[in-house]
Amino acid sequence: MGTLYIVGTPIGNLEDITQRALRTLREVAVIACEDTRETRKLLNHFQIDTPVTSYHEHNKRTAGPRLIERLLGGDDVALVTDAGMPAISDPGEDLVRSAIEAGIPVVPVPGPTAFVTALVASGLPTRRFVFEGFLPHKGRERREALERLKAEERTVILYEAPHRLRETLQDLRAALGDRRAVACRELTKLYEEYVRGMLSELIMHFEAHEPRGEFVLILDGASPEAPEAEAGPADARSLARAVAELEAQGMDRKAAMKEVAQRLGLRKRAVYQALLEAKGEAEE
Repeated sequence: MGTLYIVGTPIGNLEDITQRALRTLREVAVIACEDTRETRKLLNHFQIDTPVTSYHEHNKRTAGPRLIERLLGGDDVALVTDAGMPAISDPGEDLVRSAIEAGIPVVPVPGPTAFVTALVASGLPTRRFVFEGFLPHKGRERREALERLKAEERTVILYEAPHRLRETLQDLRAALGDRRAVACRELTKLYEEYVRGMLSELIMHFEAHEPRGEFVLILDGASPEAPEAEAGPADARSLARAVAELEAQGMDRKAAMKEVAQRLGLRKRAVYQALLEAKGEAEE
């Protein structure tokens, strides 16, 4: 009987691969990968010629049983994903479960993980956290997931694609209220970036800058005494800036306040109060 190795690969910087991972990839009979083209780039860089086979969300029902047969027949198999640790928010979870059910040894070969990398550099609390992966895309499941997170006191970690980032930030602001957050992208790569601030500030940042690359979102946990989604003194200046930017584009103040309120899931009255607070701070 063979062994299923769960092999962590770099999330960007190829220097992050371990010697153990390289040895394992050289010694197994086959490497099961999410995208054979991406994995071959890694293998070619390290001059590894082990055969690869495709295993991903769309073929797991047929590819999974074939891999289990090979393992039962004595072949060692390495499971990799395009980047990071397999079986986290990907179909590798199903293959691991099937191997365990078949009595096949499963051995992890640890490597980089995007959500841990983002968390430790976020500046938000790391002692207690919850990893939620990708939120449901829409409908009742998405609303229910957001409602559960509303009272979550641990630091919350999410994954998000660039084309859904703006919508997700707006939904989080509307459901959870304004709170500290960090949007992390291109981790370990040349253009690694951390956008830190209140959720409202992240929304405004990505209204002005096109989201690029896959994102890890880190959100401060809820405070037991946290108010409902209202604009408070902490983000009054950012709301005032948002209104001012729209006014500079030719929009009158009333329309600008309405637009900012709609973007952030606030009542227009809350935006008006924030403008008064920002004006008061400026006059002090």
